[in-house]
Amino acid sequence: QVQLVESGGGSVQPGGSLRLSCAASGTIFNVMGWYRQAPGKERELVAQISRNSRTNYAGYVKGRFTISRDNAKNTVYLQMNSLKPEDTAVYYCNAGGGVWSTGDYWGQGTQVTVSS
Repeated sequence: QVQLVESGGGSVQPGGSLRLSCAASGTIFNVMGWYRQAPGKERELVAQISRNSRTNYAGYVKGRFTISRDNAKNTVYLQMNSLKPEDTAVYYCNAGGGVWSTGDYWGQGTQVTVSS
Protein backbone atom coordinates (compact mmCIF):
# COMPACT_ATOMS: atom_id res chain seq x y z
CA GLN A 1 0.00 0.00 0.00
CA VAL A 2 1.42 3.35 -1.06
CA GLN A 3 1.42 6.08 1.57
CA LEU A 4 2.77 9.62 1.80
CA VAL A 5 2.98 10.96 5.34
CA GLU A 6 3.77 14.63 5.86
CA SER A 7 5.04 16.40 8.94
CA GLY A 8 6.53 19.73 9.93
CA GLY A 9 3.76 22.25 9.40
CA GLY A 10 2.85 24.90 11.94
CA SER A 11 2.59 28.61 12.62
CA VAL A 12 5.42 31.07 12.12
CA GLN A 13 5.88 34.82 11.93
CA PRO A 14 6.67 36.54 8.64
CA GLY A 15 10.32 36.10 7.79
CA GLY A 16 10.50 32.81 9.67
CA SER A 17 11.33 29.31 8.50
CA LEU A 18 9.74 25.87 8.50
CA ARG A 19 10.83 22.49 7.19
CA LEU A 20 8.31 20.02 5.85
CA SER A 21 8.97 16.31 5.48
CA CYS A 22 7.16 13.67 3.45
CA ALA A 23 7.96 10.01 3.98
CA ALA A 24 6.88 7.62 1.24
CA SER A 25 6.22 3.93 1.75
CA GLY A 26 5.11 1.11 -0.46
CA THR A 27 7.11 2.07 -3.54
CA ILE A 28 9.98 4.20 -4.76
CA PHE A 29 9.03 7.25 -6.78
CA ASN A 30 11.09 8.98 -9.44
CA VAL A 31 9.48 12.40 -8.96
CA MET A 32 8.20 13.70 -5.64
CA GLY A 33 7.02 17.17 -4.88
CA TRP A 34 4.99 19.66 -2.93
CA TYR A 35 1.80 21.48 -3.80
CA ARG A 36 -0.19 23.93 -1.73
CA GLN A 37 -3.75 25.13 -1.52
CA ALA A 38 -4.81 28.37 0.13
CA PRO A 39 -8.43 29.01 1.16
CA GLY A 40 -10.56 29.80 -1.86
CA LYS A 41 -7.75 29.06 -4.30
CA GLU A 42 -6.80 26.14 -6.51
CA ARG A 43 -4.02 23.76 -5.58
CA GLU A 44 -0.73 24.88 -7.09
CA LEU A 45 2.75 23.51 -7.58
CA VAL A 46 5.46 24.56 -5.15
CA ALA A 47 8.43 22.38 -6.11
CA GLN A 48 9.38 18.95 -7.45
CA ILE A 49 12.50 16.82 -7.33
CA SER A 50 13.56 13.76 -9.27
CA ARG A 51 15.37 10.79 -7.86
CA ASN A 52 18.66 12.12 -9.26
CA SER A 53 17.93 15.51 -7.59
CA ARG A 54 16.89 17.55 -10.59
CA THR A 55 14.50 20.22 -9.35
CA ASN A 56 11.56 22.25 -10.59
CA TYR A 57 10.29 25.28 -8.68
CA ALA A 58 7.34 27.59 -9.01
CA GLY A 59 8.57 31.10 -9.70
CA TYR A 60 7.15 32.58 -6.54
CA VAL A 61 9.32 30.38 -4.26
CA LYS A 62 12.64 30.50 -6.05
CA GLY A 63 15.36 31.69 -3.71
CA ARG A 64 13.20 31.15 -0.61
CA PHE A 65 12.26 27.45 -0.67
CA THR A 66 14.55 24.48 -1.22
CA ILE A 67 13.39 20.98 -2.04
CA SER A 68 15.62 18.01 -1.29
CA ARG A 69 15.32 14.28 -0.82
CA ASP A 70 16.95 11.38 0.95
CA ASN A 71 16.56 8.35 -1.29
CA ALA A 72 17.74 5.97 1.44
CA LYS A 73 14.83 7.14 3.60
CA ASN A 74 12.41 7.57 0.67
CA THR A 75 11.72 11.04 2.05
CA VAL A 76 11.40 14.46 0.47
CA TYR A 77 11.87 17.74 2.32
CA LEU A 78 10.83 21.33 1.76
CA GLN A 79 12.88 23.97 3.54
CA MET A 80 10.92 27.21 3.57
CA ASN A 81 12.71 30.43 4.46
CA SER A 82 11.64 34.08 4.42
CA LEU A 83 8.04 33.02 4.77
CA LYS A 84 5.31 35.50 3.85
CA PRO A 85 1.66 35.67 4.89
CA GLU A 86 0.71 34.69 1.33
CA ASP A 87 2.54 31.38 1.86
CA THR A 88 -0.23 30.40 4.26
CA ALA A 89 -1.84 27.24 2.89
CA VAL A 90 -2.23 23.52 3.32
CA TYR A 91 0.86 21.90 1.83
CA TYR A 92 0.50 18.51 0.17
CA CYS A 93 3.12 15.97 -0.75
CA ASN A 94 2.69 14.48 -4.22
CA ALA A 95 4.34 11.58 -5.99
CA GLY A 96 3.98 9.14 -8.84
CA GLY A 97 4.13 11.44 -11.84
CA GLY A 98 6.65 11.64 -14.62
CA VAL A 99 9.03 14.54 -15.09
CA TRP A 100 7.43 17.22 -14.22
CA SER A 101 3.85 16.09 -14.12
CA THR A 102 1.52 15.71 -11.17
CA GLY A 103 1.44 12.26 -9.63
CA ASP A 104 -1.56 10.25 -8.57
CA TYR A 105 -0.56 9.95 -4.93
CA TRP A 106 -1.19 12.62 -2.30
CA GLY A 107 -0.42 13.03 1.35
CA GLN A 108 -2.99 14.16 3.86
CA GLY A 109 -1.73 17.73 3.91
CA THR A 110 -0.08 19.84 6.58
CA GLN A 111 -1.11 23.37 7.53
CA VAL A 112 1.39 26.22 7.27
CA THR A 113 0.29 29.54 8.73
CA VAL A 114 2.39 32.69 8.43
CA SER A 115 1.08 35.48 10.59
CA SER A 116 2.26 38.14 12.98
